[in-house]
Amino acid sequence: MLRKVGAFVVQRSGARACCAGPFPCVSGESGPPGAWDRKSNTAMVEGRRAFSLTAAGIVESTPKSMQPYLRLMRLDKPIGTWLLYLPCTWSIALAADPGFLPDLCMLTLFGTGAVLMRGAGCTINDMWDRDFDKKVARTANRPIAAGEITHFQALLFLGGQLSLALGILLCLNYYSIALGAASLSLVVTYPLMKRITYWPQFVLGLTFNWGALLGWSAVKGSCDWAVCLPLYFSGLMWTLIYDTIYAHQDKADDVLVGVKSTALRFNEQTKQWLAGFSAAMLAGLTLTGINCGQTLPYYAAVAAIGTHLAHQVYTLDINKPEDCWRKFASNRTVGLVLFIGIVLGTLWKGKNKPDPSEERDRQKSIP
Repeated sequence: MLRKVGAFVVQRSGARACCAGPFPCVSGESGPPGAWDRKSNTAMVEGRRAFSLTAAGIVESTPKSMQPYLRLMRLDKPIGTWLLYLPCTWSIALAADPGFLPDLCMLTLFGTGAVLMRGAGCTINDMWDRDFDKKVARTANRPIAAGEITHFQALLFLGGQLSLALGILLCLNYYSIALGAASLSLVVTYPLMKRITYWPQFVLGLTFNWGALLGWSAVKGSCDWAVCLPLYFSGLMWTLIYDTIYAHQDKADDVLVGVKSTALRFNEQTKQWLAGFSAAMLAGLTLTGINCGQTLPYYAAVAAIGTHLAHQVYTLDINKPEDCWRKFASNRTVGLVLFIGIVLGTLWKGKNKPDPSEERDRQKSIP
């Protein structure tokens, strides 16, 4: 694919998945080069469009008037929603009582909230970047840049998404309402970070892993910082891993347009940095498990994640966009493995075995 940047015409080294948006657009939404073209081609069967159960196929099956708004939310590219939602599930599952499954109502609320907040973040990102997107082939067909949605319509749509998200937030306790509202500054400012720092992935990590704090407080009434902070830190390290890998697909083009990233900051030392982030993530997860009395299944999941990350970093080829995409996409499995490990570890807990977090709460209540 060719794109024009100023006086330059450059060939895409890979299709960048995500807008640089906050909650929203995490890298890696369109797959390796050519994947989007294959997915977006509409199959015609007997004169009618074939229905597909993929996210993109479902969006394409909706009325034409709705499709620009659904694409603005990136509903056709759900990887970002997964990466936003999974830290929420970890926290909710860790907060479950020993021997019990995580609260299904909370998982559903947070899942819906993840869809809405990622959509809002993508909308904000595209509003910030509408002039920039018009100059880039990859982003020129985004609804705002392509003129399918006006700036005013996008603003109204953003208001609707945030209103629905607020309705979900108001279902939680007062502590969680205040905590959730505190994340809005990150949601709004993240899209600008790529213009001013080589560490936009760090800010993305702060934003995308807020659910690691909010999930626990929604279940327990407040954060147990001995559990929530190391979990949040682990999520931050995880984001630095997967989004740095993804950013390598666009590094040549990012230099030309003046966009910064950790991929450009680390360059040929990327593997050393990723190894450090991986070690820090595993240390944070271990500390989280110790502080909330986790059991064998949890630590088995952490060990499996460590093995996966080691293989991911060791075999990564930062100069092959297809390999970067595969490594990036595999991180959804990382998040799911951890969630399953937490659920099984919590079920494994003996009800008579004191939970460190519950013991701390009991001691705080003693006058």
